[in-house]
Amino acid sequence: MLLNQIIFSRRNFFVKSLSIVFIFSLLFISGCQNTALNSDSPDNNQVTKITFWHGINPPENREIFNELLAQFNTENPDIQVEALYVGQPDEQLPKIIASIVGNQPPDILWYVPQLTGKLVELQALKPLQEWWNNSNIKNDIDPVMLSTMTLDNNIWSVPFATNNTAVFYRPSLFEKAGIKETPKTWDEFAEIAKKLTQDTNNDGKIDQNGMLFASGKGEFTVFVWLPFIFSADGEIIQNNQPNLVSDGTEKALNLAVELVKENSAILSQPDRGYELDNFINGKVAMQITGPWTLAQLKQSNIDYDVFPIPIINQPATVLGGENLYVFKTNSQREEASLRFLEFILGEEFQTQWALKTGYLPINIKAQNSAEYQSFIAENPVIKVFLEQMKIAKSRPIITDYPALSENLGRSIESSLLQQKTPRQALEESQKKLELQLQ
Repeated sequence: MLLNQIIFSRRNFFVKSLSIVFIFSLLFISGCQNTALNSDSPDNNQVTKITFWHGINPPENREIFNELLAQFNTENPDIQVEALYVGQPDEQLPKIIASIVGNQPPDILWYVPQLTGKLVELQALKPLQEWWNNSNIKNDIDPVMLSTMTLDNNIWSVPFATNNTAVFYRPSLFEKAGIKETPKTWDEFAEIAKKLTQDTNNDGKIDQNGMLFASGKGEFTVFVWLPFIFSADGEIIQNNQPNLVSDGTEKALNLAVELVKENSAILSQPDRGYELDNFINGKVAMQITGPWTLAQLKQSNIDYDVFPIPIINQPATVLGGENLYVFKTNSQREEASLRFLEFILGEEFQTQWALKTGYLPINIKAQNSAEYQSFIAENPVIKVFLEQMKIAKSRPIITDYPALSENLGRSIESSLLQQKTPRQALEESQKKLELQLQ
């Protein structure tokens, strides 16, 4: 993706390379920022208006967020937060960078914490360490989240919520295929995927596949595939340097390619691995996703259950979820943004967001509340994700992570499409990565 390549260079390169992007994005940004720019001075009602860019998905979750946001705006009449959906993370990148280059960023950004290094390098963020040190809310936040908030011993963002991935499956399809137990190892997983791949109407064509794999170069694809890579003892950082080529990474991709070759698995549309249409309509029996899909699945009225990521060499999953960044604007808007962050981190928001969406709360009080514990009892699938948090591994918080992710995504896509062998795809992507990092 051409625009994704922009984020891997120094600031001067940004300014030159993004001139075209900036021109085409300026109208969008100006429309988004009109409210924010007019809020440098309080209006007659002393209301500070701030903008919040996000990519909350699926749409059901956006509706839930907007309801909770309305609550904040009502309870805080001196602050008005305008939430703007600006696309999925990979679609947001050019808008984010263009807003920084044009000196018109949002007040608050919702994004995966792996962008921290690049935003810090661009000197776009308000540091949060001092605020965090003096905040009473910090003692309520699960310490496991600190790794996503910190770069070079400084706090730059706070978690919105968290999650990890597991395999959702359709119990009714398992039963029809005579499958009585969920797989624990990759070999068992491959065998079950093959059994679930069927010509259900006897027309000579496969109309039900065992598995849907995420494909594409985007961050969601990388997020979904890293658990398998880590399970196969693969690493993407070696000797403190990004390195895509390892026996474990190659092994994980080779195992997946075999399932694709035999039609036991099909691929998502490029960078649409989070869409559940094929799973909901029964065209695939298994799909990797996370607890954020529970609201959507409940509304679909289908049967579903969850099992942990199958083991290749060791158990593995990746810590997910997005963080919130505060951009440098002015003291009034920054102060209003920090008050909004405290609302998001608070017990009430975290409990309601978890109950209504399936995300895992990052507030300890919310985790231990009677209401949430009752929710877990009623939704036992959540237990799988909570248990996996014990082994969840964070993606690297490094300046060069965007470049690492894009090139890993490219090699995953090339492998799954069988354009190159996994080894060839990884080696080629590593060379491109090294050139970008130079």
